[in-house]
Amino acid sequence: MKIESTSFRDLKIITPDVFGDDRGYFFEPFNEARFRVETGLNITFVQDNESLSRKNVLRGLHFQVPPKSQAKLIRVTRGAVLDVVVDLRKSEPTFGKHYSIVLSSENKQQLFVPEGFAHGFYVLEDQTIFSYKCSNYYSKEHDRSILWNDPAFGIDWNAALPELSDKDKAAMKFAEFDSPFF
Repeated sequence: MKIESTSFRDLKIITPDVFGDDRGYFFEPFNEARFRVETGLNITFVQDNESLSRKNVLRGLHFQVPPKSQAKLIRVTRGAVLDVVVDLRKSEPTFGKHYSIVLSSENKQQLFVPEGFAHGFYVLEDQTIFSYKCSNYYSKEHDRSILWNDPAFGIDWNAALPELSDKDKAAMKFAEFDSPFF
């Protein structure tokens, strides 16, 4: 497993060791002991989520506020997405900035997203399966969304007319959000 740091504190790119031959491949998407040792993070995941989406669907930017905030370990098991996170931690120099990466079943990369980030993704291929581990259970009461195309972020989704849920269409602007994350 290769762990790469980003310019955002604790936001990590994880590339697994893939062992392939003429029969196919094998890799270990998650090993708690290795994850803790190699990232230096002590995270316990309590829930796995999965979604299936067609091309041009955009989901996000979603997050949960404390005390139900979530860290996530994200990967794509089929297809590809442009994955985007926005740092909502007020004390960080990266507050209000975004990071994006293409995650796909081909590159098998994963993104570890610490608590205090909004998260979204734009689907690049039909029938994409998106899977992620969460460090806290879903809580509708603590669930929030920030507008995916808020000009404050300057995110290039490369998506003129994405397919959105009603929830994502009605999301708040970043200027309306008083972040509880530090």
